[in-house]
Amino acid sequence: MSFPLLTATAALPAIGAIATAAVPAAKRTAAKWLALLFSLATLVLAITVLVRFDPDGDRYQLTESHAWIADFGVRYELGVDGIAVALIALTALLIPFIVLAGWHDADPLETGSRRWRPTQGFFALILAVEAMVILSFEATDVFLFYIFFEAMLIPLYFLIGGFGDRAHEHGEEKAATQRSYAAVKFLLYNLAGGLIMLAAVIGLYVVAGNFSLTEIAEARASGELDMATSTERWLFLGFFFAFAVKAPLWPLHTWLPNAMQESTAPVAVLITAVVDKVGTFAMLRFCLGLFPEASEWATPVVLVLAVVSIIYGALLAVGQRDIKRLIAYASISHFGFIIMGIFAMTSQGQSGATLYMVNHGISTAVLMLIAGFLISRRGSRLIADFGGVQKVAPVLAGTFLIGGLATLSLPGLAPFVSEFLVLVGTFTRYPVIGIVATFGIVLAALYTLVLYQRTMTGPVRPEVSAMPDLRVREIAVVAPLVVLLVFLGVYPKPLTDVVNPAVKHTMSDVQKQDPRPEVEAAK
Repeated sequence: MSFPLLTATAALPAIGAIATAAVPAAKRTAAKWLALLFSLATLVLAITVLVRFDPDGDRYQLTESHAWIADFGVRYELGVDGIAVALIALTALLIPFIVLAGWHDADPLETGSRRWRPTQGFFALILAVEAMVILSFEATDVFLFYIFFEAMLIPLYFLIGGFGDRAHEHGEEKAATQRSYAAVKFLLYNLAGGLIMLAAVIGLYVVAGNFSLTEIAEARASGELDMATSTERWLFLGFFFAFAVKAPLWPLHTWLPNAMQESTAPVAVLITAVVDKVGTFAMLRFCLGLFPEASEWATPVVLVLAVVSIIYGALLAVGQRDIKRLIAYASISHFGFIIMGIFAMTSQGQSGATLYMVNHGISTAVLMLIAGFLISRRGSRLIADFGGVQKVAPVLAGTFLIGGLATLSLPGLAPFVSEFLVLVGTFTRYPVIGIVATFGIVLAALYTLVLYQRTMTGPVRPEVSAMPDLRVREIAVVAPLVVLLVFLGVYPKPLTDVVNPAVKHTMSDVQKQDPRPEVEAAK
């Protein structure tokens, strides 16, 4: 029996979560180092998965299949395609930086404070989320996916509500109230989506007789399973609603700004750079893979919603006073691009959407983590409370600028490649949608450069005059991510080589071919 690599990759952070939580309360530093070591070990396993994956091989590789709940056709089935491999690598890469960035975020402020939090719990919850996200990317049994898709909400609820941002202008009592509100709103929105999806999962079992993604796909291809059109569309809507909440897609997005605003910066990165990718990934794997006809039927509406997300998120980002809320609305705009690329039903669009998931994760991590370092120094999230930072902390300002330029998809940085592919892939099939979406790029330049101007340039405010520059630990957090942004911006081929074969399989699922160019290239 071969080594269960996929199980090990998900189990290791789960074991790390248990071990970290079990560290005695007096050993806070030991708990931090233990969490970091487990996250690094998980990264090694994720890299092993990436190395062992053959882009030209079978669609799902490193597969595992074991009986679980046989009476209901539920199996413990795992397998990865190129898209899942890329997102597992992204998740495992970001978690060590999240742990390092949050090194002091759960330390107690003072004895007897209402805001005393167990440090061990903070890092254990982060590792628990990592385990559940990785299993969500690996699961090829729909019911198994559903369990971890929902289970990850519990540790995130406690991370948002119990370990919130310390920089709050309204005092501790008001801050606790707002954290609780953000956590409950996050949980209710996602639980509502999950309950609707559960009904669709049960409906799928009634129709197909099992939960295996591969078996259902084979039965559909052979004609053994022929869903009625109305049934397929209702099931699609049940799955899509849950994924649109998680993504998040307008108008189901309103939980995200609150959650990111009230979370610590590392937890905000965990939410938008890691967890939210499960929603867009699931659209590719489950919506398009299980319900191709319904996906094509819903495409016009989904594309309109995606464009609304792009423009709406960017417009609201322009008007924000809070740095974290600005980044949250910018992410809503970016997720609009990802969903637009998925439902453009072109190989360029879906390749670009997958690259966007990875590149957005890296660029948002840089921008939000630097914003977190900035906020912790000033004790405020308000843009108006900053000014002239680049004169007293030039390294902090420089890395913040790089993160901002990546967010607006500057050529030479990783997000540009993915955004370009999404727009090209959309324009070839839906030119009007593609043209409208480009206004999101203009607005991205506006909110990013205005944010930098108001916080980093101009006269040095007295409150930031003694602000220290990035420390060694903080440089260790952002420097590798900045290098990766530049590398993937200049040479994205290693990522596209892994992703493109999986995209071809998805295009085959929906029986779509790329539109022929109107003008043939000269021979």
